[in-house]
Amino acid sequence: MLQVGLGLPGSPRGAAEDFPLDQLGKRSRSYSALVSSGGGDMETTQGPADSPQVPVLIISEAETWDIDASSCMGCGQFVDWDKMPELDQQPSAHSQSLTQTSKELKKLAREGHWATNHALRARTYQQIIQHIPCRLVTPDALVYRDVTSRLFGKQSVSSHPLPEFLGGCRMPTYCLTMEGVTAVKKILICLGNFFPDITYSPILPAVVALLLHYSEDEAQCFENVSRLVTCNDSHTSYIDQSFLAHQASCMTFGDLAKRHCPAAHRLIASTSENVFEVYSEWLGWIFGDLPFDYTIRVLDVYLLEGQKVLYRIALALLRQHRLSVTSGELEVTNVKGDLKAFVQNIREHMTADKLLERAFGIRLFSRKEIWLLQMANRKALAEKGVTVVQRRQLFHLAVDMLNFSSAIVTAQEMRIVWSWIPERFSLFPPVLLFSTSENGCSLQRFYSCCEGYEPTVLLIKTTQGEVCGAFLSSDWNERKKSGGTSSFFGTGECFVFSVRPEMERYEWVFIKKPELTKAVPRSPRQRLPSPASPVLSTSPPGGHLASSNHLTVPVLQRAKGHLSPYLAIRHFLLPSKTASMFMSGTREGIIIGGGGGQALYIDADLYYGRTEHCETFDNPPLCQENFQVQLLEAWGFRNAYSP
Repeated sequence: MLQVGLGLPGSPRGAAEDFPLDQLGKRSRSYSALVSSGGGDMETTQGPADSPQVPVLIISEAETWDIDASSCMGCGQFVDWDKMPELDQQPSAHSQSLTQTSKELKKLAREGHWATNHALRARTYQQIIQHIPCRLVTPDALVYRDVTSRLFGKQSVSSHPLPEFLGGCRMPTYCLTMEGVTAVKKILICLGNFFPDITYSPILPAVVALLLHYSEDEAQCFENVSRLVTCNDSHTSYIDQSFLAHQASCMTFGDLAKRHCPAAHRLIASTSENVFEVYSEWLGWIFGDLPFDYTIRVLDVYLLEGQKVLYRIALALLRQHRLSVTSGELEVTNVKGDLKAFVQNIREHMTADKLLERAFGIRLFSRKEIWLLQMANRKALAEKGVTVVQRRQLFHLAVDMLNFSSAIVTAQEMRIVWSWIPERFSLFPPVLLFSTSENGCSLQRFYSCCEGYEPTVLLIKTTQGEVCGAFLSSDWNERKKSGGTSSFFGTGECFVFSVRPEMERYEWVFIKKPELTKAVPRSPRQRLPSPASPVLSTSPPGGHLASSNHLTVPVLQRAKGHLSPYLAIRHFLLPSKTASMFMSGTREGIIIGGGGGQALYIDADLYYGRTEHCETFDNPPLCQENFQVQLLEAWGFRNAYSP
């Protein structure tokens, strides 16, 4: 038997407790033993003769986070150590010091610095969470102890119903003992009592269970989770707390997957009837299917960087699954089930280090842009009436395979096009606004039929049987705001595509190459982007539509209170105006994309057209470069924005 200072609740700090070291097996030692031995990551300081040694971390910079080495000394009491994976025994490069600036902490977390030492991870978690800004009135460990003594008394936890926000959610147990599982349930019950506004939160049980592995007791775990729930940092969010917020996050992941994993998205769209149903499992991949040692590495970074990290990890998993399918390692039968099985067997494909490396190699937009997209998705869901849990997500099957009718594309082709559209719009069924076969070949009639609808989808079939088109994010009525001059409008959500002979989408160049630009900085007090910005460039009136030398790229004013559009050009510092020529319309014709050529040009008779490479979308010609239009259709969305 080995006597070590456990510092358990209810005992004086540093008091000796009997702890059979052989119970931990050869692969792991108790946190207490690690603390006593210094854990390989700490030095010890000697106090007075009658006081125990206390391990400390050397802090070398003035602007630091203090890691209190005396905290979390009794962690691990709820852990089944036989289930815990072996630690990475590689020596740490920072064994004698740990720089505590926020930036360097993020770097260390990504590199897995505290993956080699349970005690170091427990202490670091505690201090990171204590530095998370949260609401002034946030329940702490003392409150938990008081409430649990009154709430549970001598009754067993089974006599208390679990909170309603857990309805249908997974409750992973990871490496916890039965006592640990009971503790998770008690903490969740108390969270439900303290936070009645939480109505749906599938991530919460997993976060509680993971943190309990590295908590001193239930009370400390409760306090730390409460801080995540009440985080009020405008730049970082942790836990969705309603069905609406959760669905918006799933939609946002779908939007990001379309942009950053186009090959994987095509695979899912072609093999799954309900694409959103696949994407709605994204959090389950991370917190339900990944092995524990992978998930805990994700948590290391998540506590420092928030929800954006989860998007990165899920995108990296999606990409790797697609690579495995392409290489012949996997065969797709049921893409939803295949993805789940792939994540569960991730060890066969990549290490945790490689997963994080791939995740942080994805160049996502800023937190502000992702936040704007989430808010837009929430607004679209609310307008659809989706605010509470729905048993079936039929509202995502917007394109009715039986009743959809187009003279240009099949229902299956339209469903794939619809899957490319931002999630908040693809909720709604398509409605035919204009067709040359019904409304004639008149550009003015095209404008009058489409005005008032935002966004629209343009479909073109050539006399050679080729089909292409564009998703246009702004109302065609915006063309009138430039007066007599020709100008471009729209946002970076616009894209062009081809359907036949091959289906391919070409997005705004800055989605594929975000390093070419950067987000416009905002002042500390600015919560939302300004509703209006100066025009990026001007040109004299009377400029010809097809000449890029006489085109303006105005930043259009929005009505007060209107949600700022995602990927609006005013949010970016662009290297040139040719990179943001989304859509333009005059009496002479319409242009989609510009700079070095036009992705699509259609004349006033809606008969002659041209397609070229352009800088805005970096696309090849979408069909034969000079073509004649056989049919043209414009489709809108039957939603609250429609007249």
